[in-house]
Amino acid sequence: MTLKTTLKMSAAAASLALLAGCASNSALEEVRTTAESAQADAAEAQSTASQALNTAKQAQRDARSALQMSEKNREEMNRMFERSMQK
Repeated sequence: MTLKTTLKMSAAAASLALLAGCASNSALEEVRTTAESAQADAAEAQSTASQALNTAKQAQRDARSALQMSEKNREEMNRMFERSMQK
């Protein structure tokens, strides 16, 4: 091989390596962007799940309170019925 051919081949190889490097950097940046987006989506989902859990816990407390009130009312109505039957 002559020096001229060797230089041409080296330049072509360097260009190819540079293009491959840019492509892999571009692909790496795309993967990084996708990962960051997925992480943000996961954080948002976690926040939404926490809010849903808090809402569910509050609903459960409200339901227990309503059940207790209902049981007290039933007991009072039974006492009233028994008193009216005794008269």
